[in-house]
Amino acid sequence: MSSRASPNTVDGRRLRSERSKQAIMDACEQLMQEGQLVPTAQMISDKAGVPIRTFFRHYPDMETLFSAADELLKPKYTQVFEQPPGEGSLSQRIANAVELHAESFEQNYALLKSTKAQLWRYQLLRKNYAGVNRGLRKDLDMRIPELKAIDAEARELVDGLTSAEMWLRLRDDQQLSRAKSVELIKRAVALIVKTSVSANSQSNT
Repeated sequence: MSSRASPNTVDGRRLRSERSKQAIMDACEQLMQEGQLVPTAQMISDKAGVPIRTFFRHYPDMETLFSAADELLKPKYTQVFEQPPGEGSLSQRIANAVELHAESFEQNYALLKSTKAQLWRYQLLRKNYAGVNRGLRKDLDMRIPELKAIDAEARELVDGLTSAEMWLRLRDDQQLSRAKSVELIKRAVALIVKTSVSANSQSNT
């Protein structure tokens, strides 16, 4: 009698494995949404309803888990880059860009805060976070072409104003509403860009 597992048995094991992995991913995201910004393996396995040994069979360490979670959630926090650029005046295009980025920050609020809380610990998160920041900068350049013509210091200031760090400060530390935060960033960016563009125009005449 052959000791080899039947195809049905193998498929059943694979299905259970995939279910366990999905349950772990869902539990990790749910814990972050509930305010557990640095969930432990035990917390996640308890939430997922799987034994801790099952957790570590799929994810030998937390960095492996976060790597898999990042790949799963990436479409969620990069979809802002897929939106077509807005049209209209400079003020309208600045407003459109700030609104889009604010919406992305709000939709991924828990993930963003969890990532920030753990950047010091995992090189993978630092690498991915830097990549997202480069994407946000490139996206701003696409939506507001005038940014390519302003001086370097002004451009860096715009990046700081439109960053996730600024958004978290306004929303958490300064306790401002979403609408107020968006309005302040819009006004600041518009002032910097218009002033810099005007100064460049005058120097070229």
